[in-house]
Amino acid sequence: MKNKPIFEYIKRPDGTSEFEDFLDSLPEKDAVKLLAVIEKTEKYGLPVASRNQWVKKLETNLYELRSKVSSNIQRVFYFHVVDNRYVITHGFTKKTDKTPENEKKRAREIRKKIMEELPDGNN
Repeated sequence: MKNKPIFEYIKRPDGTSEFEDFLDSLPEKDAVKLLAVIEKTEKYGLPVASRNQWVKKLETNLYELRSKVSSNIQRVFYFHVVDNRYVITHGFTKKTDKTPENEKKRAREIRKKIMEELPDGNN
C-alpha cells in the first residue's frame, strides 16, 4: 500500500476516549514515546514500522503499536477500517511476555462494534 496509514481513535458518546485516558495515565516520557511511534508509523508507513518493530500483527485485522521506555512497555491495539484508515481501540501497560487475552478480547469487541456501525458493515 503506497498510502501512509492514518490513525484515529474511538470517542465515547460523552466525548471522552479510552485511548486518551490511557495516554493521560502514563508518565510523560512514556506518553511522548508512544505518540512518537504513532507519528513515525504514519510518516514512514507500515512496512518500515514493521521492520523497526513499532507495529506487530496479532491476528487477522488486529495489530499493536509498540513502545518501550526503560522497563515500561506500552501496547496500543488498532485495526484496519478502509483504505489507509486505522482505528486505535485502547492501550495498556504490558507486564508479561504474552499479550493478555483479555486485552485482545477487548480490542476485538471494539473492532466488531465499529465495523457493524459502518454504512455497509465493512468499510
